[in-house]
Amino acid sequence: MDKQDYPAGIKWTRQRRDVYGVLLEAGEPLSALQIYRRLGEAEGRPGYAISTIYRILAAFEEHGMLRKSSWMGEDTLLYELDRGGHTHYALCLDCRRRVPLENCPFEQIHDHLPRLPGDFVVTGHKLELYGYCKECREKHLTAGQI
Repeated sequence: MDKQDYPAGIKWTRQRRDVYGVLLEAGEPLSALQIYRRLGEAEGRPGYAISTIYRILAAFEEHGMLRKSSWMGEDTLLYELDRGGHTHYALCLDCRRRVPLENCPFEQIHDHLPRLPGDFVVTGHKLELYGYCKECREKHLTAGQI
């Protein structure tokens, strides 16, 4: 990527460009540890301290570049670039792969929701789906577990 391809308003160090590149290439939200490992696997990139990754993620969040989330029952925070709009994922309970949903189901029912008490205004939402991806489902079916 060229310098003009990075969002404006933030100082772009080599480390920030590397973390941004990992997030840009990712097809799903990543934890700081996953980002750290991907950077470590990349040829030609120097080693990074995990604390450096957290500081970079905090800077990105401060500049409104990230969306931060977690899965119910898990303490690990996940990060993805804010590309406008939003994406929901289905999580495989076996392999932990996240499968992006093509559309937001909430957008289809939003106008049909009952009026919320106290003039409550919905400004966002989170949808979590759990199940088994194709490969894991076949494995569990064969074993008679589902």
